[in-house]
Amino acid sequence: MHILLIEDDVEAAKFLVKGLRESGYALDHVTGGREGLERALAGKFDLIVTDRMLPKIDGLEIIRQLRAAGLATPVLVLSALGTVDDRIRGLKAGGDDYLTKPFAFDELLARIEALLRRRARGSEASHLQVADLEFDLLTRRVTRAGREIDLTAREQKLLEFLMRRAGQVVTRMMLLEGVWDLHFDPQSNVVDVHISRLRQAVDRGSDRPLIHTVRGAGYVLREEP
Repeated sequence: MHILLIEDDVEAAKFLVKGLRESGYALDHVTGGREGLERALAGKFDLIVTDRMLPKIDGLEIIRQLRAAGLATPVLVLSALGTVDDRIRGLKAGGDDYLTKPFAFDELLARIEALLRRRARGSEASHLQVADLEFDLLTRRVTRAGREIDLTAREQKLLEFLMRRAGQVVTRMMLLEGVWDLHFDPQSNVVDVHISRLRQAVDRGSDRPLIHTVRGAGYVLREEP
């Protein structure tokens, strides 16, 4: 993971650079607000950590200009200004988190890790595909070889669960917990009924079925050779 650190305080910068690099992060460090803004706009960073009080351009103005330019890179603000109003201004400017100085380095690491996890979730694929079966997660449109497939909301959730685990055998209990949010087996055939309906919708008209029953184990969505 590549972090841009914008910090003009020499001692604070030494502490942060050493700690973050020892924690395994690739790190670029600049001291001025103008240079920081230029580097942020030009580089592909996973996270930006910026002091609020900087020469030329302060940290909040850097964030405003990044957001105005359409850059969604998460930004963690570091500042000695720690009132509620100060934190609110930092977040309203477009910052993703605000950490008041002085702080424990372990807390900084925890906040960085949380922001990077959030970024990773946000960048998850919005389109799933297995063979000629496609699922646009934004529009909720499902097609097979260009043919649109009309599914209920529950069938869509079931299909998404299977497609995200393509090639993996999933048990009835996994489906009950992941699709129906049931943490016990109600001894009903709800899974079998929905799988049957989904199979009919997805595999109808195709000579290569994708949804398969694994006897004694569960179900798997995969393209057979």
